[in-house]
Parts: sequence; C-alpha cells; structure tokens
Amino acid sequence: MMIGAKVIALCLFLFQGGEGAPAFDLISMWRGMGWPARLVVVVLLIMSAWSIGVMIDRWIAYQGARKQSRVFAPAVAGALKDGNIREAIEIAEQNKRSHLAKVVTAGLQEFQAHQVSAEIPGEEIEASKRALERAAAIVHAELKRGVSSLATIGSTAPFVGLFGTVLGIIHAFQGISAEKTTGLAAVAGGISEALVTTAFGLFVAIPAVWVYNYFTSKIESFDVEMDNS
Repeated sequence: MMIGAKVIALCLFLFQGGEGAPAFDLISMWRGMGWPARLVVVVLLIMSAWSIGVMIDRWIAYQGARKQSRVFAPAVAGALKDGNIREAIEIAEQNKRSHLAKVVTAGLQEFQAHQVSAEIPGEEIEASKRALERAAAIVHAELKRGVSSLATIGSTAPFVGLFGTVLGIIHAFQGISAEKTTGLAAVAGGISEALVTTAFGLFVAIPAVWVYNYFTSKIESFDVEMDNS
C-alpha cells in the first residue's frame, strides 16, 4: 500500500502543471533534445547503418558460398574419381565464391605442381596438405570479415544509449532549475532524451547480437566443411 501511494505521489509530482507539455512523438522529442543527446543518437545511427551493411554483405557472401558449394562438391568429386585433376581445378575456378572451391583449388594446384617436379615420394601429399591448411585459414578470415564488428556494436550500443539516458536526466534537472517548477513541461525534454537514447541503444544492440550469433554458427559449419574437403 505504501509503495502504491508513493507511485501515485510521484506521478502527481511529475504531471502537475503539465498543461501545454509537448507531445511525445519522434519529431517533438528530437526538437526537445540538446545537442549532446542528438550526437548520441547520430552515433547510434552510424552504428546501426554499419551493422546493417555488414549483415547484408555477409548474408550475400554466405548464400553465394553455400549455393556454389552445392554445385561444386559433386562435380569435383566426379572429376577426382576419374583422376582428372586439371578438370577438377577448372571446376573450382568456375565456382570462385565457394569456400570449398577456394580450399580444394589450393591443394590441387600444389599437388599438380609437385607431380611434374622431381620431389621425393610423399612430399607432394605433404605440400598439398600445407596448401590446404593455408587456404582454409585465409578463407576463414574472409568469412569472418566484419562479423566481429557486430559483437562490438551489440556490446557497446546499450552503453552508448545509457550515456544518452544520463544526459537526458541532467537535461531534465536543468529544466526543473530553469522553470522553477516540477511539472511535465519542465522535464519533457530530458525525459524524451532518456527514452529515445535508451530505446535506440537497445534497438541497435539486440539485432546485432542475434545476427552475430547466427553468423558465428554459419562460419563454424563452413569450417567443418572445409576440414572435410
């Protein structure tokens, strides 16, 4: 009962003298913000645009790799079964977006180069194995390009929004001090800053974390496929 009475008292305290208070739509809240809070929103917008760009780029890359690998795998398996290494390399070069093709091509080219040389028996296999490992490491790095930035954005965006919340609270107290009143009109600008920056920080962070986890699982599956190749 005492907690409920305190909540009611707090509401009456905030809303007294609330006539003429600005509406809480996006345009009104933006106009009511101070420049420090606007800068926070701009930073969050940049972070959001970057994360969306990474999401689109990686999605296109992963879809292309998956699609071409489905074509490449059975075709190159047939060529290798017949012992036709040159044909297998040509098939790989036709599917350059495939992560499997990039790895297998490196191993086959190394193997082919050692076949025509005077290497001791077994050396060509070891050389091909090293080439496969190097190619797999390079392709793994290519697949991860930009994905770590999603984790960074997902972990820092809420704190950027929290910084905007602190600025909003400061703005609200400044409004109370300037207006010499505790009504809603005096604190509306600060409340809008706190609400917008907090919500926007979470809006940027949550999708970034979700997509980062999804892309990480995709990369792990690609690594397994390259190891098996």
